[in-house]
Amino acid sequence: MLFPQALRLSRLFTQARCNSWGTRIRMNSGFLQANVVILHKDLADDFEAFCHANGSPLPLLYRSQAGEWGCPPLAANADIRTDCPQYCVFENGVMTNKVVDLLAYATQLQDMVSFYLGCSFSFERALAEAGVPVRNVEQGRNVSMFRTARTCKRVGRFECPLVVTMRPVPLDKLDLVAQCTHLIPQAHGGPVHIGDPAILGIQDVSRPEYGEPVESCPGDVPVFWACGVTGVEAVQSSKPALAFTHSPGCMFVTDKEDMATSPLTVKPSECPVTFHISQNPLHFSMASKATVQQIRQLEEIAVEDPGQRGIRALFVKDELIRSCLSLSHASSVLITTGFPTHFMHDPPEETDGPPGAIAMAAMLQALGKQVVVVTDQRALEMHRRIVQDAVEKGVIKTAVPLLSFQGTGSEAAINFLCHDGDPEKPRYDHLVAIERSGRASDGNYYNMRMINIKHLVDPIDDLFTAASSIPGISTTGIGDGGNELGMGKVKDLVTAHMPNGSVIACDVAADYAITTGVSNWGGYAVACGLYLLNCSPVHWRYLHYGLGQPPTAQEAWASSLPSVEKEEECLSILVKYGVRSGKTGNLGMEVDGLTFHPTHSDIIRRLGEVTRLATSSS
Repeated sequence: MLFPQALRLSRLFTQARCNSWGTRIRMNSGFLQANVVILHKDLADDFEAFCHANGSPLPLLYRSQAGEWGCPPLAANADIRTDCPQYCVFENGVMTNKVVDLLAYATQLQDMVSFYLGCSFSFERALAEAGVPVRNVEQGRNVSMFRTARTCKRVGRFECPLVVTMRPVPLDKLDLVAQCTHLIPQAHGGPVHIGDPAILGIQDVSRPEYGEPVESCPGDVPVFWACGVTGVEAVQSSKPALAFTHSPGCMFVTDKEDMATSPLTVKPSECPVTFHISQNPLHFSMASKATVQQIRQLEEIAVEDPGQRGIRALFVKDELIRSCLSLSHASSVLITTGFPTHFMHDPPEETDGPPGAIAMAAMLQALGKQVVVVTDQRALEMHRRIVQDAVEKGVIKTAVPLLSFQGTGSEAAINFLCHDGDPEKPRYDHLVAIERSGRASDGNYYNMRMINIKHLVDPIDDLFTAASSIPGISTTGIGDGGNELGMGKVKDLVTAHMPNGSVIACDVAADYAITTGVSNWGGYAVACGLYLLNCSPVHWRYLHYGLGQPPTAQEAWASSLPSVEKEEECLSILVKYGVRSGKTGNLGMEVDGLTFHPTHSDIIRRLGEVTRLATSSS
């Protein structure tokens, strides 16, 4: 441990380095560094509340008293009038000058309060010690800082865009980077976005608003952290008569040593894991190790095969977690279902599919997503009655709009999926097919008995095919036989392992193919997975870019989870409208030849137990 005098000399040496290089570079001092905002005392309470409401960009290390030059908890013998290498002077929100000290403003400072805010420079040593290359340090440049299209939570006069820093990180280091920084909240914590800068509204990473451009190396991924320069934006937007900030990149250096944390010491409930969820645009998401393990438990329950159909041969691990993460980021979701396997009956639909679709829709609605269902025109009225009954019986809180699609070809599909037929303006972020007839390679639609039912099926497959070429739309297929829409992703496995697989296999792939013992179980698992993700502080923070505070009451989400009672009610509604069990054709309380009690009720109960146990222990 250094004595205070030595600490002070170290801080002064760092500041001298920054002064000699202007605003360009600071030395990796090994000490906690701080952004600085100085405001009139009348604005201080609102700004403090603004910091607490936006804790990732504005982690408050210390708030001074009016006219206080020092910050005893952070540094001995400090003087905020001289201890930053360079300051910005703002008058009515406009920067009017840059100065090397504030001594000329000593009188005004008597009525002003200094805020010291955490800085991401403080975690760069931890990254380097963990073996992560820090490109801006390697290149001798200030970090790149960008104004985003994400808006901080407003408090009083303070409302502004989120500012982020960007560091290129090798793909194989993403988990390590997230884990090293997550437990340093006073230095902004973990990343708030990984992937395409355009998702944040950043159009050109070579032109940062603050700092300098940093070059990526082959295999690097852009990683973004919340940035304390958000405080500068807050000053500009609130337009105080007089205010001061540090000059971006020229920090206040404290006497506190950087906190270096080992990923090995992080609790599973707090340890982030990254997942690649989209290539176009490039997008990664994040969840805690504990939540990932819980969703894997859901996935294992949903793929159980009491009907002994050999469905496990189609299983691909982690399709459920990836789909749930993608859906969690979506704002508008289209769901399709309907498999008219009973071509000799009216209606020809089966009881697998609609209950799972309704369960997903209920949770997506509870999470604030826009949801629509698209199905065959000939079955539209029946599905409207089913949904209305489900609302009346409390299975789902709000009716889901129902649509049909009967167009042909990619142009019709793009017009359906996008505003004004413009692929840059998609109406939906995610399409989900659950137990939906899937087009085979010969253009026909087959049930498991290899009967062609094409005459009963509208070309909804075209929507999934078109979506694969529209940036920003992801797709999920949920199936239990391989002939369902989206299961083209595992077509080779269907051909190799399922009866009649070479004929019936769906040829249309989804981004995620969730294999289940019964497709409804996949819908229930998605609903539970979405609930678990949004109850996880790690995912919730990442989803909201570190802005705002997690909701304390989650009753609306919990009440939208599938339950034995609700799903039994839903199945009874289907039976009321003449919908039959898929495998047997029985008109009764069964799905795919398995009776609701005990088989389906047991699966629903166990999915619920994993979900409730996980959230009660968090």
